[in-house]
Formats: sequence, structure tokens, C-alpha cells
Amino acid sequence: MEKNLMVIISVIVAIIIVIAALAVLQSSTRPGAPTQKILRVGFAWPTYIDPAVGSDYSSSTAFVNLYDPLIFVGPNGELKPWIAQTWDVSSDGLTWTFHLKHGIIFHSGNELKAEDVVFSLNRMLTIGKGYAYLYTPYVESVTALDDYTVQVVLKKPYGPFISTLVRLYVVEKAVVMNHIKSDGSYGEMGDYGTEWLLTNDAGSGPYMVKEVVLEDHVYMTKFDKYWGPMVDNAADEIHMLALAQPTTEKTLLKEKKLEISSQWLPEETIQSLEKEDYLKVAKIPGGDEFYLMMHTRKAPLDDIHVRKALAYAFNYSTVIENIFPGSIIAKAPVPHYVAGAATDLPYYYRNIDKAMEELQKSKYWPDIRDNPNKYAIDFHWIAEVPAEEKVAILFAQNAQEIGLRVNVVKVPWLSVIKEMANETDSPHIVSIFVSAHYPEAGSLLESKYHSKTAASWEQNEWLLNDTIDHMIEDALSTIDTEERYAKYYQIQKVIMDICPDVFVMEHMIKLVYQDYVDWPAAHGSYTGVMGYDIDGRTIQMLS
Repeated sequence: MEKNLMVIISVIVAIIIVIAALAVLQSSTRPGAPTQKILRVGFAWPTYIDPAVGSDYSSSTAFVNLYDPLIFVGPNGELKPWIAQTWDVSSDGLTWTFHLKHGIIFHSGNELKAEDVVFSLNRMLTIGKGYAYLYTPYVESVTALDDYTVQVVLKKPYGPFISTLVRLYVVEKAVVMNHIKSDGSYGEMGDYGTEWLLTNDAGSGPYMVKEVVLEDHVYMTKFDKYWGPMVDNAADEIHMLALAQPTTEKTLLKEKKLEISSQWLPEETIQSLEKEDYLKVAKIPGGDEFYLMMHTRKAPLDDIHVRKALAYAFNYSTVIENIFPGSIIAKAPVPHYVAGAATDLPYYYRNIDKAMEELQKSKYWPDIRDNPNKYAIDFHWIAEVPAEEKVAILFAQNAQEIGLRVNVVKVPWLSVIKEMANETDSPHIVSIFVSAHYPEAGSLLESKYHSKTAASWEQNEWLLNDTIDHMIEDALSTIDTEERYAKYYQIQKVIMDICPDVFVMEHMIKLVYQDYVDWPAAHGSYTGVMGYDIDGRTIQMLS
């Protein structure tokens, strides 16, 4: 009996094993659920996803992925027809007619029409933030001639007008109008949809908003009906993450929970991560320059000789060798590879003898030597960019060599933006990277030195100089390219002569990324225009 029982039990166990094996075999041959490919990227924060509001690095990256511009920018700053397929211009350079591509679909499912382009430009001009400064002095009117034709009439000729259209991101009129709050600041347009567009999009880009937590992240999901070119293995989602701590980023990269780092990792962190065989380092010309912006209306920096003394005292080589390796010393107000940049001007370099000569020409000499505390200079560096502290400390040490005192102050980015909006509150010096907003020198010259942008984060110099304003306006109004570039040259010469900045370096952005990310910009196919090098249309996720 016991023997029969054991036989029965053995048979049952064998049957169970066979069934389990068949189940495993069946599950291994059954197609599995598709795995989400998520591209997670680190940024300094905040990020404003409303294309009429934001203008910094993270915001511009969001625009490129959520929206389509009228004109696109490709490798090496090459302009590409996009929403506008062709265009015509009148002989006087004032009337531009754009012929739009048919069949572009917004995330709502509606087709993009000329009225959306008109609405987007008018909205930007009315709100007056972000990239509006590119158009405000020039645009007289914008009209939809039919569903696929837009006419822009300018007040005066605008040489780089086509180049600037890489910053005209088109929003859907109907969607924005449906989300307007009546109690806003824009008359009958209420808040112009600004509150809703803090956490939502109205675009036609390759990705659409999934979730926004203002202080933490922007999640985007791929738009399946995107009309434009897109690689086969593009990410299903892009997660833009607020990351300001190098230790956090390092951990996330090692755990493969971050695909691309922020651009502000300290060099020692980058070198440590580069040792991992699954991590790579991308080196991308950012189209930006690193400026120590000197408040030219605040003593003692209101004296040109004090400014020049500091420029000659600074140790540029230490910065590019030890703090930002791979970057090159700046020799003009505009990076040399940006169209229209001056490349043969006299520039500032470390020379203590020259620094002392300049200081002794100052109206503050010799009191500035005898009472340095009376002339103490406050240097504000951005808390979210740890490497800037090293630059600030180096600057203070160099200034001490010529008898000047510098107070090094760590300040969060949002606080820097706030203080720079006011001439009185702006510090003596603030260290900031500024990029070209379109691929031409006029972009940086206007955003950095024209009076109309003096209260923005891109300026701390407070030149408010009518002569320079006129020179910039004259250059931008010049249609002939070579003539315009010649005028840019003269502007850069004047700026170098008055030394409103310590022109530190042309920035080579370094980002650590996973080896399963096939990223064109990391292989040399970069645009040099802020925001366009992290473009979900072109980045492949290989695993």
C-alpha cells in the first residue's frame, strides 16, 4: 500500500514539474510587453516651458522638444526650412512672406495653420519676455494671408531676421485661448494662457507634456503623430530633472538612472565617472562664453582702469587647465566659431605688471591700495554650478595680488536673476555663461550689451550706452552679411576697449552619458545654439 502511495506521489510530482516547464517555455516564447525607453537628463532649474517666457538652457531644451520653430537649426548652425518651407522678401527687406508646410499636426490633433504662427508671434511680443527682445524693435505687423501663408512686415531692415526664427516656437491658438484666465495682465487676453502653460504645452513637437512639477521635473512623452523626421529608437519619454548636486548625479549615473548629466558637473566628478566603462563624456561647443560681468556703474568698477587691472590680474590658464579643461581662453566678447565673431582683437591675459599699471591710473589710487576694505568687491557665483566657486576664489586670490579685496558670495540662481533685475541690487561681479540665441554674433552682442536687456540675467554690466546701442541697432539693420559682420567687428572692438567683463573662456560643455545612448552631438554633430543639442528627434536609445 505504501509502495503504491509513493508511486502515485511520484507521478503527481512529475506531472507538476512537466506543467511548470511547459509554462516557462510558453512564457518565454510569448511576446513580452514593450519596454519604455526613457531619456533622463539633468539640468539646473527652474525650467519654463512656455516659449513666450523662458530663455535659459533648460527652457530652450524644452522648447526644442515640445514645439516646432518656424526655422530649424542643424549641425554647425545651418538653418533648415521647417514649419516655413520657403519664404520671399521684398527688395527693401521689410516684407517677408512665409509659405508653411501642410499637414503639421498639433498635440491636440488639429492642423497647424498660419493663424497659429500669427498668434504665437503676437503673444510673444505682448508678453515681452524670453526671446521677445529679438522681435520687439523690428516687427510692425504679422498677418495670415491664407491658411498656409504668413506675412511679416518689419519697421526697419533686420539682417539676421531669418536666423532669429529658430526661436519662434509655434503654439496652437485655439488651445491657448481655451485656457486663458480673464484676470491677467494682458487686457482682453487676460493672462494669455501663461498660468496653464507653466505645466502644459500647446505644441506640435516630437514630445508632449506628461507631467510638470515646477520645482522638480518636466516629463514628456513621444507624440506618435509627429510630422517631422525622427530616429527609429527615439526615447518613448524624456524626463528633464532638476539636479544641482554633483553627488546625486554621480549616484544616478552609476545606477543607470540618468542617461545624460547636467552640464555643471565638476571636473573631478567627470574624471571619476569617465573611468566607468559604460559611461562616456560628450564635449560640445555650447555657443556660449563664460563672463565675469562687472557692474560698470558701481564703485570701484565704474573706473575703467580698475576693471582692466582685474582683467590683467586674472589667471585664465588655471581655469582652462584645472577647472574647465577642454575650454579655450576667450579673446573677444563672442566665441570665435560663431558667425561674425572677431578673431584678431587685442585681448586680456594675465600680466601683474600691466594690472598694477592700470590700477595706478585709477581715480581711486592710492586710496584703493591703502584702504582696500573701503573698496571691497562682491563676487556672486551661482550655487547650482559648483565649479564657479573655484573661479571666484581664484579671482579673489588674483585680486589680492594687486591689493584689492574680493568677497566671494554663493547665491542661488533664482536669487541672482532677481538681483540682476535691478541696477542697485546687482552685485559688483557675477559669473554667468551666456549663449548665442541664434547662430550669429549679433545675438550675443544684443543680449549682452544693448540697454533694452540691461535688467535681464544676461547682463550685469549696466553699460546703458547710447553709442553702443546705436552701433548694435545699425549692425542688425544691415542686410548685407559681410557688411553686417564688419559692423559686429567694430562693436566687439569697442567692448574690448572698455572692458565691461573679464572674458574668461569659450565654454566646452562636458556631459556624462550612458553608452547605450546614441547621441549625434556627442559625435561632433552639434549646432552651437543653446537647447538644440538635446533633441529627442535625433537621439537613439539602444537598450
